[in-house]
Formats: sequence, structure tokens, C-alpha cells
Amino acid sequence: QVQLVESGGGLVQAGGSLRLSCAASGNIEGINLMGWYRHAPGKQRELVAAISSGGSTKYVDSEQGRFTISRDNAKNTVYLQMNSLKPEDTAVYYCQANLYGMDYWGKGTLVTVSS
Repeated sequence: QVQLVESGGGLVQAGGSLRLSCAASGNIEGINLMGWYRHAPGKQRELVAAISSGGSTKYVDSEQGRFTISRDNAKNTVYLQMNSLKPEDTAVYYCQANLYGMDYWGKGTLVTVSS
């Protein structure tokens, strides 16, 4: 089992920044890909960014340049730095980890961007 706990969400004005953290615990050896997804009201959950254990990253096209995903393998933590936030970034952000083909999810952290 893998437990993922997100933190760092909150209310921010448009143009502001937030840094989300996701701490992984449990049977985490072997986790390769970790990612951030978001679920906005009325929309489907979508991938925001992902990072491999080796540091390779992938971003959804619209967020590349504003968002940066990083990973501290020693702390078993993945981060999402979000800059120049827009109201349309408002969503619940979820951390995801893939271990031997099985996906694990955190409970999410709410990000609200006011205009």
C-alpha cells in the first residue's frame, strides 16, 4: 500500500503562486511515475504534470512554463510549483503514484484562484 498526502493548497489571487507538496509513505520502493492531476467543477480530472524517478517530466501543454514539477526522492516527496495562477486553475489537485502498474491517489488539496 502507498499513502499519499497532499498539502499546500489554498486561496490565492490571480497572478499569485502556490507550491503543492505530496508526501508518499508506505510500500513506496519501486514507485516510478508520480504526477499531479486536477479536477475542476464541471470538468473531467486531467493530468497537470508528471515526473519519473529519474527526473523526466511531462506537462499538459497549456501549463508548461507556469507550472514546475519536481521530486525529492530522499524525502519521498513530489512538488508542484504553480506561478501566474489564473481563476481557471481553480480545482482540487490530486497527487498520483504508479507502483508496478497500480495507481494510488491522495485525497486532494483545494486550490482556489480569485480574480
